[in-house]
Amino acid sequence: MRFGKKDKELPVNTAPVEDTGVGTAADVETVMKKYDRESNVRVWEGIPKQIVRYLMVAFSLYSIYVTLFSTALPEVRLSVFLASILVMGYLNFPARKHHVKVNSMPWYDWAIMILGAGAFFYYALNAERIIKLSLRAAKDPVLLTVGVIGIVALIELCRRSVGLPILCVVGALLVYTFTQVQTKLVIYNLFYTTTGVMNTPINVCAKYIVVFIIFGAFLERTGIAQFFISLANSIAGASAGGPAKVAVISSALCGMVSGSSVGNTVTTGSVTIPMMKKTGYKAEFAGAVEAAASTGGQIMPPIMGAAAFLMAEYMNVSYATVAVTAILPAVLYFTGIYISVHLEAQKLGLKGIPKEELPKMRVLVKKLYLLSPLVVLVVMVSLNLKTMQFSAAVAIGVAVLVGIINKDDRLTVTKFFDALEAGGKGTITVAVACAMAGIVAGCITVTGLASKLITAIVSVSGGHMMIALVLTMLCCIVLGMGVPTTANYCIMAATCAPILMNPAIGVPAMAAHFFVFYFGIVADITPPVALAAYAGSAIAKAPPMKTALNATRLAIAAFIVPYIFALNPSMLFINTVWYEVVQIVISSLIGLFGVAAALNGYLYCKINPLLRILLAVGGMGMMIPGTLTDVLGLVMAGGVIFYQRAAAKRLSTVA
Repeated sequence: MRFGKKDKELPVNTAPVEDTGVGTAADVETVMKKYDRESNVRVWEGIPKQIVRYLMVAFSLYSIYVTLFSTALPEVRLSVFLASILVMGYLNFPARKHHVKVNSMPWYDWAIMILGAGAFFYYALNAERIIKLSLRAAKDPVLLTVGVIGIVALIELCRRSVGLPILCVVGALLVYTFTQVQTKLVIYNLFYTTTGVMNTPINVCAKYIVVFIIFGAFLERTGIAQFFISLANSIAGASAGGPAKVAVISSALCGMVSGSSVGNTVTTGSVTIPMMKKTGYKAEFAGAVEAAASTGGQIMPPIMGAAAFLMAEYMNVSYATVAVTAILPAVLYFTGIYISVHLEAQKLGLKGIPKEELPKMRVLVKKLYLLSPLVVLVVMVSLNLKTMQFSAAVAIGVAVLVGIINKDDRLTVTKFFDALEAGGKGTITVAVACAMAGIVAGCITVTGLASKLITAIVSVSGGHMMIALVLTMLCCIVLGMGVPTTANYCIMAATCAPILMNPAIGVPAMAAHFFVFYFGIVADITPPVALAAYAGSAIAKAPPMKTALNATRLAIAAFIVPYIFALNPSMLFINTVWYEVVQIVISSLIGLFGVAAALNGYLYCKINPLLRILLAVGGMGMMIPGTLTDVLGLVMAGGVIFYQRAAAKRLSTVA
């Protein structure tokens, strides 16, 4: 379970299967167990279930306390944090997805859990002595053994909870590192220093992200997701193909506070996908719309899957700077999907939802208080009134108050503990993946591999920015497969962003970090490991691969927009003036429309293949920064649009 990610259950208001042909909760669970490591968890019942539950509740409360008040050494604080993660992780994730029996945990899992957690607790208890020993600790066989046990236990938990893609990267780097550096020094650096497991990613996770995960869990239980869906229905439900537009808007809104593409897909998709299918959209298209929109939630400010806070830390800028910078690219992304679903609705002749069936805006206005936790968080962090973790703690308190006064979905004592449990469970995979990101960064640092990678990419690209961007994009998509948002960004920031920031390539730091973040995120909808698309296909009862391919087509903006701000950082408000931003936004929107229409094959009427190519080229021209390309693109795209409009009028006259 990731940040703000609910257990994979469909809400009780999901439309009946016989009316919509929509997958049940069991269908979603089956598909996700096949593709998503986080869905394969142990089954505890009775007293064991309560013990595990309250261990995670205690962890959440402990984490809030530590982030706010602890003055312990980082080595002590982080060691205890990772020891707790190992305990919760092995209590939740079995060695194999088929090794799940009620109230059963094999002896070897107990052994790995106790030894792994014990290694980190041992370091916490002896931290001051080990720090004083410095490099002499690398000669102590006991300390080296403790380090090996701790690292191996984390790697095995990563295999169980996150999956193999990230482990392939970690394994390759470890093999390379051991061939370049003495074994004892590698172990010492990875376990006992802040350049390995306890690098920036896990430090930020323990200090900031865990509190935001808990905040997301409480926010979900205020009923805000249903409010966003109702609001989107009120805005766009009555328009042509309204349910698909509702999916885009509601997923964007829910994504602002969610940190999981899969969780967002299941939460909003269980409502929007049945509506889309009932309206007339194909199953694979309905699942793809929800998956693409939900994945976009990870790039939507203010939370951005908690990656916004990591970005601020990595680039040494304020959180407010990151959030503002992310606005325009996110708007373009969702606009691209919105245009695509509108064109599909026009092509199929779909109608919207009858207005009498839609929620009334005046009723929704009375529910605006549900937004207060989010407003309080953003205001406090943006104005730098308090630390980010303190602001999140205050926002949790506001969410609790909102939940208590919301009579339609009141926060009970049970829900309160559910939120704390969900917070603890949601931290496991994020923390483990962040620890792996620390190992990646540690290996790169100790071997000097970063400079070698940069040299290699610069050499292959010949110093041409576009070639370097394409190569980096491919690396990001591969490295981002199946990895949680926050850890995903950590890996990209350590391995790929420095490549683009090299003077030979010349991409500004902010643009480079956003570029790698975007392409790491779209791995959730890019085959073959497209977890969000597979979740959408399970609800829609559609072929997973068809759904993933449709989602990739719908999210074409995510593959184009990063190139725009890498080539012209004006979109990110870097070294620019307002009229340059206006020009690039307008030209990009028109270009997106052209590309979306070309991919859809419909604009007023069916577009023939030659005109589709011209429209796509014209659209791409408008999205390439520069006045000349904008003018040429406008002429080509505009010409096709006018021709299509005239052709549609002729067809209507004949009819």
